[in-house]
Amino acid sequence: MTTHDDQHGHGHGHAHGSSGFVGAARSVFAPHSHDSADSVDSALESSNIGIRAVKISLIGLAVTAAAQFVIVAVSGSVALAADTVHNFSDALTAVPLWIAFALGRRDSTKRFTYGYGRAEDLAGLFVLAMIALSAVLAGVESVRRLFDPVPIEHLGWVALAGFVGFLGNELVAVYRIRVGRRIGSAALVADGLHARTDGFTSLAVLFSAGGVALGFPAADPVIGILITVAIVLVLRTATRDVFRRLMDGVEPEIVTTAERVLSGRFGVDRIRSLKMRWIGHRLHADVELDVDPRLSLGDAHAVAHEAERALISEVPHLATVLVHAYPAHETQMRTP
Repeated sequence: MTTHDDQHGHGHGHAHGSSGFVGAARSVFAPHSHDSADSVDSALESSNIGIRAVKISLIGLAVTAAAQFVIVAVSGSVALAADTVHNFSDALTAVPLWIAFALGRRDSTKRFTYGYGRAEDLAGLFVLAMIALSAVLAGVESVRRLFDPVPIEHLGWVALAGFVGFLGNELVAVYRIRVGRRIGSAALVADGLHARTDGFTSLAVLFSAGGVALGFPAADPVIGILITVAIVLVLRTATRDVFRRLMDGVEPEIVTTAERVLSGRFGVDRIRSLKMRWIGHRLHADVELDVDPRLSLGDAHAVAHEAERALISEVPHLATVLVHAYPAHETQMRTP
């Protein structure tokens, strides 16, 4: 019956994935996009956290690119210069996400009655395009070098630049993914995966230099092809999460939690319907309840209001709830 966008404290935890090497590998290629244990409930607070994450990660990538430029200047390698420029340009994909988080803080209008949170999902599409472009470039270059080998010079410098690029990008990837999970942002998680693909590219440089140094010149294109496959796997995960948001997909465990909260509450006979969707990194719910027909209008309103408060308290990232209460038919009443 009413809506709220207040901050509520709660703590819930659940595990995802499996342990051991398989679980670790799965978390790299398919990190879970929602973790209620570290949720942030205030819409404004979560947007600010998202913007801060983008700023810090941009600084981290800038430092990484600067370190690579130093190595380029010392080594004089043109190939390294091209790879460094590529990494720097890919870092700028965070800018649309920064803009989206800033837009998400604006109040709703008569035209955009749900606010501007959907801009975050649109920014996620741009991130997907950049990951796809990285896969295409890596694949084409690897196949080209397979049929037309290019000698790698300055092996030591190349390996060092690859290590620096991998380390910087992976640290940024872990940070973005962790913050994205915390605030419920699929787009920020996707951008973290994008940083990880850049790290994979730098890792390919490192391994290729090592293979060539050991007398295996074919290691360069072969490792490049393997890295391309890894990027495609990351792209699959990111695409799944972003498009689920655009299609109003919600994690089943969130719906199960909401149903558990509503079921068995005083005055609630049954849940007629429960609809939820993400807009950016915030959840919105629309609920229809059948309530005891013997309740007065005021009591029915109180039941709906308490159901709303319970949902916002128990369901992570839930910003607004609209609860409709209807008198249940006598034949549907439960036996006391």
